[in-house]
Amino acid sequence: QVQLVESGGGLVQPGGSLRLSCAASGRTFSISTMGWYRQAPGKQRERVATITSNGATNYANSVKGRFTVSRDSAKNGVYLQMNSLKPDDTAVYYCKVVADTGLVIRDYWGQGTQVTVSS
Repeated sequence: QVQLVESGGGLVQPGGSLRLSCAASGRTFSISTMGWYRQAPGKQRERVATITSNGATNYANSVKGRFTVSRDSAKNGVYLQMNSLKPDDTAVYYCKVVADTGLVIRDYWGQGTQVTVSS
């Protein structure tokens, strides 16, 4: 099992910045890809950014050039630096990791952290 705890959400004005953090515990040696997803009211959950175990990153077109995903394997953490935030970025942000349980490879999700971009 892997447990995830997110932090760093909040209220920010348009153009501002926030940094989200996600700390993993448990069977962290089995984690491969880590990433961030978000879900706005009335919309489906969408991928924001992912990072593999060798550091390869992938971003949604809507956040390219504004958001940066990173990970610290020693601390079992994944981070999302969000700059130039827009009202459309308002959503609940979820951390997700892919881990090998020894029987199957499955996703683990955090509880979510609210990000609100508003003046």
